[in-house]
Amino acid sequence: MAKLLDKQRYKCALGAMQTVQAIDRALPILHSGPGCAQKLSESIGSSGYFSPNIFPCTSINEKDVVFGGVKKLNSTIENALKVVDADLYVVLTGCIPEIVGDDSGEVVSRFEDAQKPVLYAPTAGFKGNNYKGHEQVIDAIIDQYLEKSDKKQKGLVNIWADVPYQDLFWLGNLRELENLIRELGLIPNTIFGFKRGIENIKKIPEAEFNLLVSPWVGLSNVKKMERKFNTPYLHYPTLPIGATETSEFLREVGEFAGVPKDKVESVIKEHEDYYYYLIERYADLFLENRVINKQFTVVSDAQYALGITKFLVNDLGLVPAKQFVVDDTPKKHRQQIEEEFKKLNFGIEAEVLFETDGYKIHEEIKQHDYHGYPLVLGGYYEKEVTEKLDGNFLNISYSVQDKVVFDDFYVGYTGGIRLIEDIYTVAVQRFN
Repeated sequence: MAKLLDKQRYKCALGAMQTVQAIDRALPILHSGPGCAQKLSESIGSSGYFSPNIFPCTSINEKDVVFGGVKKLNSTIENALKVVDADLYVVLTGCIPEIVGDDSGEVVSRFEDAQKPVLYAPTAGFKGNNYKGHEQVIDAIIDQYLEKSDKKQKGLVNIWADVPYQDLFWLGNLRELENLIRELGLIPNTIFGFKRGIENIKKIPEAEFNLLVSPWVGLSNVKKMERKFNTPYLHYPTLPIGATETSEFLREVGEFAGVPKDKVESVIKEHEDYYYYLIERYADLFLENRVINKQFTVVSDAQYALGITKFLVNDLGLVPAKQFVVDDTPKKHRQQIEEEFKKLNFGIEAEVLFETDGYKIHEEIKQHDYHGYPLVLGGYYEKEVTEKLDGNFLNISYSVQDKVVFDDFYVGYTGGIRLIEDIYTVAVQRFN
């Protein structure tokens, strides 16, 4: 019997068009049926120089299913190169051309001498979700565009985090990670966002190491770069939010990069002094039990579920109820992530459930006794069930429908303060 999946939190692999879109002046070319770009795009923050409404698309139909769509793909690429002024073109395939056997890679190879690079990533929806599609796009850049370089730029660090647009805070988070790395005396290099495009991509093989800040997304990419470019990588699985985790993050990066310990500690002290000054100003609010309950649940991808759980336990002293990871994490990564949920202060461990069915998640939330007002941080889907429980809800992950984010962020010391502001703004509103 077919299984119904309620309120899933991800898209098909073709959603990786947003990974391409996040690269400045990079253009997705879709080899798919009509309407895919519109259905997979976000309604907020996905306009810009190239928006999904103007992505070139083969718009294949029944005739192409019978006779193949490679001719249409060839002409679509040709015309995109003539009409659209981009620095990088990435062909992404939908379900239909891969089902009927179109050799899209061979078509793209015909453009290897084009004035601008044209790459190809197989992103059929039946091959995985947009987290895997994101990795496919990065693989395409590694395999088809970049070459090994004997030149290494001292202090250059490639920073990789989670999936652009799927994470509403992706731009601000990346910029803050850059700032933190820069304070250690290193040179950050990212490829997503404003003025981070083809020139930054070219620098990737020159980096001294890759820094992956993600529980699992991108791990296969940095391993591939280690093999191809001999670039070592540091995998930091927890998104650093707040003082405890960010200080640990800076120490680990500093040690890996050979930054003098006294310099690292100096940076940490400056940030922590101001961070705890702000915390002290609102200590009465945090200690007032009538304002917010001590048990919380996070419903999100592994990045935020883990990062926010550690933050709320280690920095604010809250107690975790069951946490839900909804990104369909591959089974080979789950045990490692479960272990991270046990690395909390005060001997606390958090139970985590990998679940993609929103109905089951909501039933678990309703059955748990939060001993007061629940605090639920998740997608917009969790708003209704939290309100029924008379709880406090904050929309922090996909799907986000009650806020607009330009370059806000939750990463680092400042990001932790912003998350506290958001949580307790919701909490105090119930008494006003």
